[in-house]
Amino acid sequence: MGGDIQNSYDTVAREYADEIYGELANKPFDRELLDRFAERLRGRGPVCDLGCGPGQIARYLRDRGVDSFGVDLSFGMLAQARRLNPDLAFVQSSMSSLGLGSGTLGGVAAFYCIIHIPRAQVVSVLTEIRRVLRPTGLFLVTFHLGSEDTHHEEMLGHQVKLDIALFTTEEMSRYLQAAGFLVEEVLERDPYAPEVEYQSRREYILASKPSQSGPG
Repeated sequence: MGGDIQNSYDTVAREYADEIYGELANKPFDRELLDRFAERLRGRGPVCDLGCGPGQIARYLRDRGVDSFGVDLSFGMLAQARRLNPDLAFVQSSMSSLGLGSGTLGGVAAFYCIIHIPRAQVVSVLTEIRRVLRPTGLFLVTFHLGSEDTHHEEMLGHQVKLDIALFTTEEMSRYLQAAGFLVEEVLERDPYAPEVEYQSRREYILASKPSQSGPG
């Protein structure tokens, strides 16, 4: 699975970066949410843009005074992120094994990367994310709403092999709670115009690591 994801995003990296790096300019809902996220995390330690792609979330957070960096599985995406954000750090890693110290991050933003994790592995990945967060650290996860799994062989004019999972609010909330998170806020929105983004209903969940929690 990981190989298919990495190879697929390596293949489309430049076109993907060209397509979405400036997307937040046309997404006021996302900007408002990220502004609040940044306000709570400023000065609270490093914040990871997980599955960062070309790094537009890390860029947005850094421009608002957050010590942000990016993590992605795809070397091609990381090359685009470094090209577009030469002043930010980007690290190659997997969501299932981040290679970061326990309790080292103030926050994690995961925009549409959890959709590449099979359902049976979601709690394990979320537990790994909780491990690297400091107590009371924040986790902002976004995904496409639905209940089915889809397979994609084409993306931005390239041949790819991508499996994408859609989740319901209740399902993802259960996974977060099973991984030891406290769910703080749940928000949904309809898609913006077709020229702005893929036409799916979007979910945003803000969760936190309890101040007193078990191992990790």
